[in-house]
Amino acid sequence: MLYTLAGGGTLCGVAALVLLIVSTATDFWMQYRYSGSSANQGLWRFCINHKCHAHTITVAFWDATRAFMLLAVLSCFAGVVLGLSAFTNGTKNKRVRMGGIALVLSGFLALLALSIYTGVTVTFFGKRFLDWRFSWSYIIGWVAIILAFAAGISDYRPNTADAIKDM
Repeated sequence: MLYTLAGGGTLCGVAALVLLIVSTATDFWMQYRYSGSSANQGLWRFCINHKCHAHTITVAFWDATRAFMLLAVLSCFAGVVLGLSAFTNGTKNKRVRMGGIALVLSGFLALLALSIYTGVTVTFFGKRFLDWRFSWSYIIGWVAIILAFAAGISDYRPNTADAIKDM
């Protein structure tokens, strides 16, 4: 039973890790019109008419969003590695639970990052650009949060059969 729960949790964790990496690395968090041209921006750069430029100004919300997303990726990676290592060395409840904690932490960090980005985007950019919307990288980030939480909860949940055996 523990293999099934940990395997499902680890599989969700791998999917969350891939989605977090794609979400963090791509430039499609927000799309808007700028001087009549379509533009999009991500965490690292913005693109206008298919010409991309690095963000030159350092604003606290960019740095906070980037930092939380990178920490979420690292925490998710640690959770996946701990989940996979439990299978190679035989079932170790402590490793599986630590992997579950790392995956829940990953979901929480990504939730913080997307909450900061959402708040600033709606209050600042929403007033500055009339025709804007969140794009697919941003939506993938939310899906990754759901998967990370699901993976962490399924990995962390104690196995009742093993608890009865230990008594």
